[in-house]
Amino acid sequence: MNKIIGKENLSEKVVRFEVEAPLIAKSRKAGHFVILRVGKKGERVPYTIAAADPKKGTITLVIQRVGKSSEKVCQLEVGDYITDMVGPLGKATHIEKFGTVVCAGGGVGVAPMLPIIEAMKSAGNRVISVLAARTKELIILEDQVRQHSDEVIIMTDDGSYGEKGLITNGVEKVIQREKVDLCVTIGPAIMMKFVSLLTKKYEVPTVASLNTIMVDGTGMCGACRVTVGGKTRFVCIDGPEFDAHLVDFDEMLMRLKAYN
Repeated sequence: MNKIIGKENLSEKVVRFEVEAPLIAKSRKAGHFVILRVGKKGERVPYTIAAADPKKGTITLVIQRVGKSSEKVCQLEVGDYITDMVGPLGKATHIEKFGTVVCAGGGVGVAPMLPIIEAMKSAGNRVISVLAARTKELIILEDQVRQHSDEVIIMTDDGSYGEKGLITNGVEKVIQREKVDLCVTIGPAIMMKFVSLLTKKYEVPTVASLNTIMVDGTGMCGACRVTVGGKTRFVCIDGPEFDAHLVDFDEMLMRLKAYN
C-alpha cells in the first residue's frame, strides 16, 4: 500500500497527489507511468508520473475526475492509502539534445509533459512550452513549467488568459518564426491529431503520447491497440510515445468512443 502525503486541487476536477513510492521514485524516468487500484475490487487505472523525488521517496500524480474510478482516487485524503500501485511502466521518453523543442500540452496533458520539459531542458535544448485549455481555470502547473522552459505560450479557447486560440495557433507561431527541431504533444486525442497535422505540413518531427487510450497497462487487454505506420502497436508496452505522423488518429478516436 502507498500512503498519500500531499494533496492539492489544481482546478475543479484536477487533483495533484504526492504518494510514497520509494522504489518507483528511484527508477522512474520521463514518460513512465504507474497503474494503481483503490479498494480490493477497484479498477486498475494507469496514470503518468508527473514528478518524482528519490530523496523523499515520493512520486507525483495528477488525476482528472472523469469517471467512477478517477473519482474514487480523487476522494482520498492525506494519510489515506492507495491499495496497489505498480511501476514504472512503459518506455521512457527519448531524451537528447535536439536543439529547439516545442512541448505542446493540452489540459491535464500538461502533467505528463512536465517531466519531459524538465528532461529536455536538462539535456541542453531550447524548450518552448505551449499550454492550452478551454479557459484560464483549466491551465495547470504553469509555474513549474516556467521553471524549466525558455519560453511559455498560453492559449485559451475563450481568451480569458494568455492568447485566444487553439494550441495549434501557438505552435504555428513558433514554427513560423524559428527553426523547430522537435515537437512533443500530449493532451486529448483530437488535439494531438491537429498538432500532428500542423507539424507534418512544416516537416517538424513530432512525438505524441497516447496514454489517454490505455486501460490495462500490461498489454493483456488489447484495448490500447493503435495503428502506427500501418502496424498494430500497444500503447502500454510499445509506447506510450510514438511518431505522431505515423499514428492513425482517426482510428484511435473511433476506439475512444467505445468508452463513452
